[in-house]
Amino acid sequence: MSTSPDSAPALVLVNLGTPAAPTAPAVRRYLAQFLHDHRVVQLTRWLWCPLLHFVILPLRSPKVAHKYAQIWMEGGSPLAVHTAALAEAVAARLPDRQVVHAMRYGEPSVASVFDGLRAAGVHRVRVLPLYPQYSTTTTASVADAVAVAAAGLQVELLHDYHTDAGWAAAIADSIRAHWAAHGRGERLLLSFHGIPRRLVDGGDPYADQCEASARAIAAALDVRRDELLLTFQSRFGRERWLEPYTLPTLEALAREGVRRVDVVCPGFAVDCLETLEEISVENDAAFRAAGGESLRYIPCLNAGGAHADALAALARGDAGWA
Repeated sequence: MSTSPDSAPALVLVNLGTPAAPTAPAVRRYLAQFLHDHRVVQLTRWLWCPLLHFVILPLRSPKVAHKYAQIWMEGGSPLAVHTAALAEAVAARLPDRQVVHAMRYGEPSVASVFDGLRAAGVHRVRVLPLYPQYSTTTTASVADAVAVAAAGLQVELLHDYHTDAGWAAAIADSIRAHWAAHGRGERLLLSFHGIPRRLVDGGDPYADQCEASARAIAAALDVRRDELLLTFQSRFGRERWLEPYTLPTLEALAREGVRRVDVVCPGFAVDCLETLEEISVENDAAFRAAGGESLRYIPCLNAGGAHADALAALARGDAGWA
């Protein structure tokens, strides 16, 4: 790793993370770290930790490992492969600075990446969480990890980019390319990752930013906002999460006679378990079982040129950094 000029900060792209292997032990280690984060689960520790270690992890780890095994790539999990490729694509557009990636949970950890930058003589770092929409469960958690890891460094963190013109245009272009290749479905559904409703009621801006993203994408796509359906996926636990939920919405559409639905996931920077397995496998099967014919998933932007261009422009700009 070469030393970056003092006038140009390094750039760290941070994604959620992934198990190191599609096995129950690896998944258990990953989920334990993820679900121990108080930003993710805000229950009292004395209540949550026994439930996590003696009930949830033993039951969920083998099931989740099986899901990962269905989508695992030669180079690792899709999230790991695509995040590394995206960092390389952004680096090619920013030759004056180091660009590396880190994972909030798993490897390469935020701590190890910052140790490497510090050892290379870097003094200034910009951190770009790969979450277009801000939430206390994601972006704020990255900020927590960075605050611990970045001692002695000058750090700026991008709050969000949920209405960035370059990002919205890249999403719109990916939808147009899908329509050009496969025809246009009867509905276009935007599925975002859900969070508990109580967090939004307590001031988390995530739901409002998802709606703003939908409006920005509609404008870039040159369609009316009411031509897009906005839903939330990946509910965990029994409490109320953001609604409408993706799966029941798809089943209701099928029962209403809708046969072809296009689904895009604008809250995910790269493809992962939630897009490739939950949407493309589970939700597709449920849609078909309810009477639908074809759920056509539109891939995430991944390491595409328009995506890398948009992130590089964000890295060079001044707006949104704190």
